[in-house]
Amino acid sequence: MKTIEATLVYVFKDDKCLMLHRIKKDEDIHKNKWNGLGGKMESGESPEECAKREVLEESGLSIDSPKFAGHLFFPNFDKQQNHWSVFIFTANQFTGELIENCPEGELHWIPSKDILELNLWEGDKKFLPMVLSGKTFLGKFNYADGRLVDFSLNCQI
Repeated sequence: MKTIEATLVYVFKDDKCLMLHRIKKDEDIHKNKWNGLGGKMESGESPEECAKREVLEESGLSIDSPKFAGHLFFPNFDKQQNHWSVFIFTANQFTGELIENCPEGELHWIPSKDILELNLWEGDKKFLPMVLSGKTFLGKFNYADGRLVDFSLNCQI
């Protein structure tokens, strides 16, 4: 097992958040869930560089100055029992046009007040209120067979 470093970005516009409905890949651990945008960091890439690259690849949008929102750790998360270390960002400024055909799923601007009603990971429902309120946080989420077993979540500011 190894630790995979990744980013997760929540892009906001007019009190809406860009969310990705993960429905295109059959073997996707996130199949049918809603997520922010993001993915694995490449060798030598900083978390901020990864956040910008992933948002551009998945949405066609170039984000300016992503704001660090928090860090989450997911031990033994995937089928290979890899640990995931995920840097969370928000972005309120971007250029470009939303692409029509995201390779990961369908992109939708969701009213911020409705995000917690989506089919999210259980842990997402714990930390997303902090993202939406602009708080910075640290957390650890333990999953077993796709279910949240326990977690710790600490607001930093």
